[in-house]
Amino acid sequence: MPDTPCPTDTLAIGQRVLAIEAEALQRVEARLGASFTRAVELLLACTGKVVVTGMGKSGLVGKKICATLASTGTPAIFLHPAEGIHGDFGMVTRGDVVVAISNSGNTDEVARLIPMIERMGCPLIAMTGGMESVLARSAAVVLDVSVEREACHLNIVPTASTTATMAMGDALAVALLERRNFRPEDFAQFHPGGSLGRRLFVKVADLMHAGGELPVVGQDRTLKEALFEMTAKKLGVTTIVDGDGRLAGILTDGDLRRALEQGNDPLARPVSQFMGRNPRTIAADALAALAVSQMEERNITSLVVPDGDGRPAGILHLHDCLKAKIV
Repeated sequence: MPDTPCPTDTLAIGQRVLAIEAEALQRVEARLGASFTRAVELLLACTGKVVVTGMGKSGLVGKKICATLASTGTPAIFLHPAEGIHGDFGMVTRGDVVVAISNSGNTDEVARLIPMIERMGCPLIAMTGGMESVLARSAAVVLDVSVEREACHLNIVPTASTTATMAMGDALAVALLERRNFRPEDFAQFHPGGSLGRRLFVKVADLMHAGGELPVVGQDRTLKEALFEMTAKKLGVTTIVDGDGRLAGILTDGDLRRALEQGNDPLARPVSQFMGRNPRTIAADALAALAVSQMEERNITSLVVPDGDGRPAGILHLHDCLKAKIV
């Protein structure tokens, strides 16, 4: 049995791996030139989709690149090269651009796709470390992702090479999204279930309490009646309306506590004596994220949502936004 490395040796291994991979990325950056620009132009001009292919670890990296492209506005699919030569090449159509990944550039399964790609008339972008390989010689554009050594001491496990290739894929994706003026709203469209999607798509109307859940009390009612309404609706607040049903004010837990501290039987007095007369409001079609920002800025926990006639249509509570993971 070999000796088990001591913790200090283990730390040194990790540091060596990161140093080798960082150096590999720096070398790839230094080589980046006109071929990268041509690759981006080819992808921008693509009238179909981007087909990414690669075998083994290159294939796993290719799937990640494919997913990044698809989520940033570039339609992309992954083609397994071994399956491609057994029927799956049918997913490739004229107008597509193919991105083939192979560290050596001579991977048999990838090489066997080249004549099929040429017959289809699809531009081929190669991401390879073999600049004199079959793949490099056949490609319209070659992106050099070669590394001097892998990060393992055997210099055989795909590590630095896969890191360099993945980083090149990220560079392509980011260049494409910036050239397309890709906005946060566009990103959120592909990620509606993510936090960004929720912040950019969820409206106040989606979360507010309305209808029977909305606490409403006339301004001529007593503070006691307002207390009952607040208790029944469980929002710690109630809207106060005038004789025409228009928003006249708001009563919060804080207003209620201050009223009780005054004495002189405040519960029997009109709620209009204790309400806040300038309630903070927000439109129903405003983003919930904007509502959260306003509540945080003013150190309050709820906003009234009026309708077009100034009548209360809903209340949005900060807790509703927290539950919806808007923040």
